[in-house]
Amino acid sequence: MTLVHVRPKIWTKEEYHRMAELGLLAPGERVELIEGEIVPLSAQEKTHGDAVTRATTCLVQAFGATHYVRVQLPLDVGEISEPEPDFAVIPKEALALAQRHPHEADLLIEVSGSSLAYDRHEKASLYARAGLGDYWIVNVISRQLEVHRDAVPMPEMPFGYGYASRIVYFEGQSCSPLAFPAVELQVADLF
Repeated sequence: MTLVHVRPKIWTKEEYHRMAELGLLAPGERVELIEGEIVPLSAQEKTHGDAVTRATTCLVQAFGATHYVRVQLPLDVGEISEPEPDFAVIPKEALALAQRHPHEADLLIEVSGSSLAYDRHEKASLYARAGLGDYWIVNVISRQLEVHRDAVPMPEMPFGYGYASRIVYFEGQSCSPLAFPAVELQVADLF
């Protein structure tokens, strides 16, 4: 008996968008394109929804004058990847100039519960490869903020890149994004 390794179909962003236009992806179906694979997003538990609601208010108050806070919207990070991070803080002029979804963000945040391992590895590797320098994970399980910085090549990571720095902040502490060192966000406000 001969074993044959079958490779999955790798979808481009163009094909992915066309599938949505044709109704092959159900309206409201929660999926994202990661390295050519259509990946289902996990169901949003109450703790996730509460964190997204609170963090939205916090981020808009902190950055709304100069940036758009995109909530669970696509980010263009390559020809075959279009993840939908929980938050992407995008300069207003960058969004105005973009012909597709934005490909840069001054701050990128995932709210993580059941997806924590995926967000720490696959998503972190994907974002690091795209050169996104400030990636935060709001860990709703441990009620802590994980700040990932300094994107560097890391062959052991899924997409060959990772973050050299990971600092954990707890409730009662504050953290400043790299692009906004004068702005201190209270960790507790992100839950």
